[in-house]
Amino acid sequence: MPSLQIRNVPDDIYQAIAFRAERAHRSLAQQAVIELRSVIGENRQTRRAQILARIRQTLAETGVANTLTAPETMIRDDRER
Repeated sequence: MPSLQIRNVPDDIYQAIAFRAERAHRSLAQQAVIELRSVIGENRQTRRAQILARIRQTLAETGVANTLTAPETMIRDDRER
């Protein structure tokens, strides 16, 4: 795997990456790769799919989708007030 060395990183950027790395129990290098991937958008579709799957699971578990009022009905009721 190729490597990358970055020199003269501004203190605020270094501190932010170091903080996130410590919070996530990762090395500074691992966190930097994750940050770069998120900027590039490599995991954007994967993340979107995971979020949608969680939403679908929550709706299926709670049954909230079945209790929601149709938007048209809500608008009609609001206009008739």
